[in-house]
Amino acid sequence: MSWCSSFRCSKFRHVFGKPATKEHSYDGVPITRSVHDNHYCSANPCFIAVVTECAGGGSFLVLSIHHTGRVDPQHPRVCGHSSRVLDVKWNPFDDHCIASCSEDCTVKIWDIPVCGVQQNLTQARKTLIGHSRRVGLIEWHPTAENLLLSSAYDYKVLLWDVSQEGVVLRYPVRVVLMPIHHRYPSETLLLSVSFNRDGSRLAVTSKDRRVRVLDPRTGRILQVSSSKSHKASKVLYIRGLKMLLSTGSSPWNHRQIVLWDPDDLSEPLYEEDLDGSAGVLFPFYDPDTHMLYLAGKGDGNIRYYELSAEKPYISYLTEYRSLLPQKGLGVMPKRGLDVNACEVFRFYRLIAVKDLVEPLSMIVPRKESGIFQEDLYPMTAGNQAAMTAQEWLSGINRSPVLMSLKPGTRVANPYPETPADKGLTRQLSWSQMGPAVGTVPRADLDFMEEAFLKEQLAYQDAKYPREVSDLSGWQPDETQVPLWTYCCTPHCCEPAERPPPTTESEVRIAQLELDIKNTRNNMRATF
Repeated sequence: MSWCSSFRCSKFRHVFGKPATKEHSYDGVPITRSVHDNHYCSANPCFIAVVTECAGGGSFLVLSIHHTGRVDPQHPRVCGHSSRVLDVKWNPFDDHCIASCSEDCTVKIWDIPVCGVQQNLTQARKTLIGHSRRVGLIEWHPTAENLLLSSAYDYKVLLWDVSQEGVVLRYPVRVVLMPIHHRYPSETLLLSVSFNRDGSRLAVTSKDRRVRVLDPRTGRILQVSSSKSHKASKVLYIRGLKMLLSTGSSPWNHRQIVLWDPDDLSEPLYEEDLDGSAGVLFPFYDPDTHMLYLAGKGDGNIRYYELSAEKPYISYLTEYRSLLPQKGLGVMPKRGLDVNACEVFRFYRLIAVKDLVEPLSMIVPRKESGIFQEDLYPMTAGNQAAMTAQEWLSGINRSPVLMSLKPGTRVANPYPETPADKGLTRQLSWSQMGPAVGTVPRADLDFMEEAFLKEQLAYQDAKYPREVSDLSGWQPDETQVPLWTYCCTPHCCEPAERPPPTTESEVRIAQLELDIKNTRNNMRATF
């Protein structure tokens, strides 16, 4: 009789979480009190963005990744939204471009200067106006440049090309889901979204707590889960293993994780009940190490698992425990990790009870930690787009452009180069990667930065005069249009909206009232 051990050998069995000290954390950040199940935080190798609480309007904080310690309460913010900000996401191919969505029914695209936000930023590069109710989810496409997905409470899921001309974009390039014949099906109100590796499929969870797989180009539903024993809240594509993972609850209200075959959602591959807590489980997956992290909203612990393509598919490793609960989490891309310290993952935990953003590094212990570990850092997705938005819309699918994390190593792009005109922010992003082809000279960077700051100051002086009563020469701001001018069907309008003005004087008065209200909100956001 042969003996078979139940112990599974893994090089990640001893992974441990190392929280940063308070001096290396971000202290004094007024984290938002919103109750949406979002992360409220996004990070890249240059900046970290955190949604903050303010007296009026909506704002979020953008800090340099090295700006640790106590944060000045008067630190400038990005405060162009007129209502609470619900989510922020950095562009994966541009470290100086960030998208935000809000309860004011808009999505905004912001350009962050190289030196960071030096004064309150109120003018967005793009304003996307296509929803009539609050926008709860945004997600960038993983391989195509300038493609952004938005989902709102008007039961619409829209796909935008933010490279289109114009400051205000009213028409998306694709309508993925929308109400039909004045009916609001629950499958169009999304709770979470996840693209697969090449962006050709979209996995979603909806208000009816089912998992669906869509074609994002046409909106056609390809698969729907039929399991009644699992109520899904979050979904994630397990890239590289051809699986889907969803977190949710069982009929007995136990938190649960489930693995699916994306080509057949009739029956789950694996189910496991975790505990009886009520917080939503946020899943995070590292395709390079095949490690899964589960962090619950309101929990102080983070569980680690290792996934494989063979049964039992998932193996528990260990967990990180803390006495401080997390409200949300941000994740650093792999290209921003410290490879010399054998860091394989990094969280940014939002600890609302302490007004603290705490970096948490996941480290694999090695005897020689000062050298590059080839087995821990294979080729990974980089910050270069595989194609343009128009190429993807035409039906082309491409895998991400890979890069090596080994210092001093460059990998050629296997795909044809995209057009040279990438815009100012793309050039600024490339300048962070050191000397390379296409790097902007330092003198040009100083000139462009000075021009950007002058433009910001001129815009502030024009939009906000020293006295609110002095409105001579006032011009309406197209990015702050009233809700009734949105391009939406009548049945999507909010019940609380007042009817549109009929006379020219009423239009003028309404625009003046809106501008004064936005001025006061932005002034309050600085305190």
